[in-house]
Amino acid sequence: MVSFYDEMNKNRRKSFLLMILVFSFLAGLIYVISVIFAPESSVLILIFGTIFVLFYTYGSYRYGDKVVLSATGAKPVDENDPKYTTLVNAVDNMAIAAGVPKPKIYVMESDEINAYATGRDPKHSSICVTTGLLERMKRNELEGVIGHEMSHIQNYDIRFAMLVAVLVGLVAIISNMLLRSWRFRGNDRESKNLGIFILIGFVLAIFAPIVVRIVQATISRKREFLADASSAKLTRYPEGLASALQKIKKHNEGKMQVSEVVSHLFFADPNKSALDNIFATHPPIEERIKILREM
Repeated sequence: MVSFYDEMNKNRRKSFLLMILVFSFLAGLIYVISVIFAPESSVLILIFGTIFVLFYTYGSYRYGDKVVLSATGAKPVDENDPKYTTLVNAVDNMAIAAGVPKPKIYVMESDEINAYATGRDPKHSSICVTTGLLERMKRNELEGVIGHEMSHIQNYDIRFAMLVAVLVGLVAIISNMLLRSWRFRGNDRESKNLGIFILIGFVLAIFAPIVVRIVQATISRKREFLADASSAKLTRYPEGLASALQKIKKHNEGKMQVSEVVSHLFFADPNKSALDNIFATHPPIEERIKILREM
């Protein structure tokens, strides 16, 4: 038998280490670029670059939830509407169990069974579910899914996911800038003397975006396992979530027309592609079900 407390602690440690790796790639890129283009000010550029990244990241996650809700076509729920009573009650119950403020509730039109949580912290959070989920989930299955999303809020995964998305995007932007700007550097003697730094710069510029995308996917998969374990703790009924995942496996086709930038926020992978084995942001449903049924 697997303890969900063990799952939570193990995934927290691994996710923290992966986050450090993303920051390391970003710092390495900034430093190498500064050495190549302004070696006399490399340390100063690294300091200012780090400060810029911090401000950029803060601004992005501060208002990122509004962007996500708008991008997915989410509409606020009228909590007095009888057709949403079960959903509202499930959110109320899971918020109390998690000990967090009740998040705002949204619904998005989609036949697929899915949901996501977003926001910068538990006090400024939202949960969105698809119409397909409302139509096909039994109460205990719905509570399992809501418990999963509430766990993302309780564990600050919503903030974590937003920061990772911003950093991965920033690494790609900086890498692209390095590759495009090199032609303006010329072939002067100073360039030739930089040797190893130029080589490192190009290696980082080419491979860093690929590596951090893999890291992003790995971090997201670990957070999904953690949220599954936390949902089992909140509902005290792992089978509810396992049953919901079984329905998703049978029904969903992975054709939700949402941006890859926000796909890792969803309960189940909304977009299936040929590269899912490498860049998949969600662990295999079969593995999630297996772990839940061993708890």
